[in-house]
Amino acid sequence: MNAQRHRAKAQRIERSLAKCRADDYEIVIDGAMLAATHWINAAFHIADLTDDDSDVVHAYFETAFDRQHFGLVAGAEFLDGLEEIETLRPLHARGNVAGGEAAAKRCLDILQAIREKALALSPEPAAEN
Repeated sequence: MNAQRHRAKAQRIERSLAKCRADDYEIVIDGAMLAATHWINAAFHIADLTDDDSDVVHAYFETAFDRQHFGLVAGAEFLDGLEEIETLRPLHARGNVAGGEAAAKRCLDILQAIREKALALSPEPAAEN
C-alpha cells in the first residue's frame, strides 16, 4: 500500500474515533493502534525507509537493526509510540485491568504525536481552488 492510501486510512479511522465516548476505550485503543500503524507506514514510505509492499504491522515484529535504522532516520517516536499502544492494548482492550479510559486517552495522545510527526515529514498537499 502506498503512502497516500495509508494516510487516507489513518484519517478515516481517526474520524471514526472522534465519535467514540470515554467508555468506548476498547475501540479507541484498537483504533489508535490501527491509525498509528497507517501513519507510521505513510511516513516510512515517504522517507523511503520501506517500499510500498513492505509495511510495519507491529513494533515487536521489527528487528533491532530496523528499529535503530528507522529511529535514526525518522525518529524513535514512531515505533516507540506504537509499542506503548501495543503494550496497553492487551491489558485494556482484551483484558480487564482497571484504567481503560486513561489508557485510551494515552493512546490518543500517542496517536496525535505520531500523526504530527508523520505530517511533518509529508505535509498535506495544498487544496486546489
